[in-house]
Amino acid sequence: MSQNKGAKGGASAKGKKSGKPGTEDKREDVLQAVLIADSFQTRFHPFSIEKPRCLLPLANTPLIEYSLEFLAMNGVQEVFIYCGNHHEQIERYINSSRWCPGLRSCPFTTLEFIRVADARSIGDFLRDLDKRNIIGGDFVLVHGDLVANIPLDGILAAHRARREANRDSCMTVVLREAGEGEHNTKTKGITPAFIIDPKAKRCLHYEEIHPLQADHYVTLDPTVLENREAEARTDLIDAEIDICTPDVLALWSESFDYELPRANFLHGVLKDWELNGKMIHTEIVNEGYSARVRNLQMYDAISRDVLNGWTYPFVPECNLLTGQTYQLRGINVYREDDVEVEGDSEVVHAILGKDTHVGAGSTIRNSVIGRNCKIGSNVRIVDSFIWDDAIINDGAVVEHAIIAERAAVGKEAYVHEGALVSFGVHLGNLTDVEPGTMLSLFTGSGKPASAQSKFVGSEGKGALFQSPEDDEEDPDGPSHLQKSLIYSLEELDFSDSSVSTLGDDDDLSDDDSGRASATPSQLNSRSRLSSFASDDSGGPNFYSFHSDAVHGLLDVLRGTSGNFESEKLEFMSLRLANNASDAAMRKAVATAFVRRAVELTNAENGALEPSKAAKQVLTSREGAIEFISEVGVGDQSVTEQLEFALAVHKACASSAKIIEATKAGNLLAAMLQQMYDLEILDEDGILGWWEDDRGKEEGLIAGVREKCKMLVEWLENADEESEEEGDDDE
Repeated sequence: MSQNKGAKGGASAKGKKSGKPGTEDKREDVLQAVLIADSFQTRFHPFSIEKPRCLLPLANTPLIEYSLEFLAMNGVQEVFIYCGNHHEQIERYINSSRWCPGLRSCPFTTLEFIRVADARSIGDFLRDLDKRNIIGGDFVLVHGDLVANIPLDGILAAHRARREANRDSCMTVVLREAGEGEHNTKTKGITPAFIIDPKAKRCLHYEEIHPLQADHYVTLDPTVLENREAEARTDLIDAEIDICTPDVLALWSESFDYELPRANFLHGVLKDWELNGKMIHTEIVNEGYSARVRNLQMYDAISRDVLNGWTYPFVPECNLLTGQTYQLRGINVYREDDVEVEGDSEVVHAILGKDTHVGAGSTIRNSVIGRNCKIGSNVRIVDSFIWDDAIINDGAVVEHAIIAERAAVGKEAYVHEGALVSFGVHLGNLTDVEPGTMLSLFTGSGKPASAQSKFVGSEGKGALFQSPEDDEEDPDGPSHLQKSLIYSLEELDFSDSSVSTLGDDDDLSDDDSGRASATPSQLNSRSRLSSFASDDSGGPNFYSFHSDAVHGLLDVLRGTSGNFESEKLEFMSLRLANNASDAAMRKAVATAFVRRAVELTNAENGALEPSKAAKQVLTSREGAIEFISEVGVGDQSVTEQLEFALAVHKACASSAKIIEATKAGNLLAAMLQQMYDLEILDEDGILGWWEDDRGKEEGLIAGVREKCKMLVEWLENADEESEEEGDDDE
């Protein structure tokens, strides 16, 4: 069963009861789960151009199988799968598997697919979920690329006990200890840093450390640390297993600009704890396994953990899929039935799927070979992944690479480390594929690519793949490090040893476990901490800058702290610290002012009409007009005015996900009218924005724009009258 986006329900608001209308009859003992099957990332390009990440094979088993097995082993009864790209493939796979709703083999009483046509982020999924009124109590939130065997019974009991003791305890984050040193399933390039009260198990602050940025600092709110001990933990693996109450969905709905569960939501909710009053706790386990296949490097690492048995019972010999027949044969070699390995061949530490043939004199080490693969004679495959129906011809060499389904490697071809050969690509004989090369039959936009013999050989099929985002992103940024099979900082002349830590020796005392403990007075000072964006979009520090800048401006707009004179200094310091672009500055300013205007339209703030909300947000605080003019718009050129108007437009369109689109459109018109009256924008800037194609895209952004048509016509008429008066004077 699948659901399309239905009629809008009332968005959750602060102070609203956790129980939703229509869910009061939900039994407390019915455990629900939400599985996110789209990450909105490009880290698995070129493969995810043709197939969703959750259906890619990990140790010859689709990733989503591990996620569903985890939910089933923990007694989940109702599962809601949010699908995005390639949703039809996911639904078709589930409906033809043992998970199909209605089959006796399906352990769930309910399994539904939900599609949101205009979703652009995980945040959009969860805001949509809040409106559907299908969550009746605590639910487990996971992703479709999760591999975990951690039992949740005790964690659920502790979560419920905290919730009963204090209804503001809204979420429990499940973390796994890994130690401070190197660990197979620690995400390369990203170190999640949690500030935790170890006695109360309460999470106080969250940041992400990035190896490419210079030292930066974060100021912890002193009131968060009053009368409590705090530990800075960088030794934890976060597989994003969250136990949530419906209040979590309400918090997502209140923040229309949140996109990412950690860099945006967790960071923002903890930063705004005084305003929202909610508490988030942690459960740290030191037994069991949990990791997310976030990128190709984690795909590599977790595949080896499956091969080595760390993920038991989710290992080859347990045969998760119907029809699998894996048995342990040889030196850590798992083979299905009907696998043929000719004499003289060496196969160690490997998985071989059904109907695969390995020719004489070949070597396969530390690799996974799919079903019905044809491996020729004298072939060498090391540290690699060969998916179903692939052909590796005689004398070919594949080193630490991925060869996708139906791909073929020609005779004596050499595929070097880090290479990604996508579905159906054919490499000609003697082809030499350089390290890190990505080859596909499709372009980054999903269109068929013309064959490029330079990369696939004269008789080959395929072309060099380049993701559209590659031209826009910083090639030395963190997202670039997340897209390769092999993690390396060598080209950047940078080493992991220079990654900044949570505390200097003078400030924090470290023990061997990777914990940095401190007294409140020590943590009240500036703790040395890096932060960066873990998403594929934006610059290296975009989400850190955006979150901090928006929250700072909101505090001033709400009148809870500071003024615009001091905020300007803080804002510009944030910009320098994070190397934020002009576009990032515009987005932060526009988001903060629109978000405050949306708050003013809510009932708890007097339910102002959009016109009055726009006027109040722009004029009630001294210095607001100057701040927008100098920081948001900049040099007052028509181009800069156009760009800021577009930023306000996008912010209002995003707000339409939590308020009615009509109200969002009226708010946009009111904001532009007020900025015109206050001489922040002139008619040329607004008319230039109206003509810009970026505001005419399909969906919410175009619908919200239409409400400004009357304002634009008025400006055009006023401009014509002004010209006529000038002609009369002459």
